[in-house]
Amino acid sequence: MKRHEAAAYYLRMHANTQPPDLDDDIVTVAVEVLRVLADPTRLRLAGALLDQEKSVTQLAAELDRPVPGVSQHLAKLRMARLVTTRRQGTSVLYRVENGHVRQLVLDTLGHVEHLLDAVPAHHRVTEARA
Repeated sequence: MKRHEAAAYYLRMHANTQPPDLDDDIVTVAVEVLRVLADPTRLRLAGALLDQEKSVTQLAAELDRPVPGVSQHLAKLRMARLVTTRRQGTSVLYRVENGHVRQLVLDTLGHVEHLLDAVPAHHRVTEARA
């Protein structure tokens, strides 16, 4: 990512530092999004799609789950607009919908690491590089 692209991305992701509007419609949809991600298989699928596109077959093999079940979970993630697809030949490739979804998954998993470990894995990786 070029410097100006990185700056533009940062501004988009940090454009609003004010507390969000918590009107009923926003809270209702937010609860539904979190409910969709509350399923262990769907959270694993979202995590598997953070950095690259994958087919249903690839995801099923990675999660050691049957293809039809993975396909049903992906359909729910698509309906919640957490993942999107594109066709490549006869294959359908899945990826997280956008940077907000990616950050939601990363922040959720990072927060849980903090709950479970005095020095979470994502901090150990950073410290090892320093």
